[in-house]
Amino acid sequence: MYNLFLVVMVFRRITQIILFLILSQDSISGQFGKIEIIFDEQLLRSNIRQLILPLREEIKRFYTSTVWNQEFVDLEIPLNIQIVFEGATQKGSSQTFLAQALFSNGNDLRYFDKGVQFLYNDSGPLYYDPVIFDPLSSFLAFYGNLILAGEIDTYTPEGGTTELELCRSIAIRGNSSNYSRGWADRIQLINELSTNSGLRKARFAYYYAIDLFQQGKIKASIVEFENMISGLDEVYEISPRNHHTVLFLKAHADTLSHILTVLNQKDILLDLVELDPDNEKIYFEGLEEISE
Repeated sequence: MYNLFLVVMVFRRITQIILFLILSQDSISGQFGKIEIIFDEQLLRSNIRQLILPLREEIKRFYTSTVWNQEFVDLEIPLNIQIVFEGATQKGSSQTFLAQALFSNGNDLRYFDKGVQFLYNDSGPLYYDPVIFDPLSSFLAFYGNLILAGEIDTYTPEGGTTELELCRSIAIRGNSSNYSRGWADRIQLINELSTNSGLRKARFAYYYAIDLFQQGKIKASIVEFENMISGLDEVYEISPRNHHTVLFLKAHADTLSHILTVLNQKDILLDLVELDPDNEKIYFEGLEEISE
């Protein structure tokens, strides 16, 4: 009996070590860096608030311990998440939550979701399974892949397509599940983002142009800023007030104006005045500085 006890203890210890090594390796290889999560729980009863106390840290672990992409492993993408809980109902040993959520990289990617529905109990950790649908982990994986797709698009033209298609497959499974709330809208979001080649082209060209400018490759940088304008033109022809394009330009208007002023690129600034009237004052300041 004593020997059996020792075998069990050794087995448990080995299992713990293996799990630690797996999680440690995942953390090293993870794509997300600093994660900030804010909960608004005002509409929940006090006992339900206690139930979800572990959830904030569990979501952080979910994002940092999952290897989302084997190639892009050192991105350290900041991730900001806000969840506003609208209510909860008992279902078996779990609670079904309704909520709204906002996911952002703190820069030019920002997604608001008003139709969140998921099951939760504090009995175990969250795990990402790309095949099996789970109302909470699949929801988190959807936006994890979505943010990652936008980031990868800045490194290689439309490089985030694989992640966008993963989002689509998650959304399709969610839409056919018993927790379908919000998933039809997420399918529509993926359709919009994946077909918006103009914005994807503009984002890649912008980040590449900044890189080239910082390396002192001025002519090549200007070419990429012109490619950015070409991409924005494509968006403008289809949807002049495309929400995600507006967010992209708002995030980078100051940088664009400053660098294009340094590069003496009056024509590109004039294009931006037309394409981005929300920030025309910023671009006009650059134009005035060039004219002085």
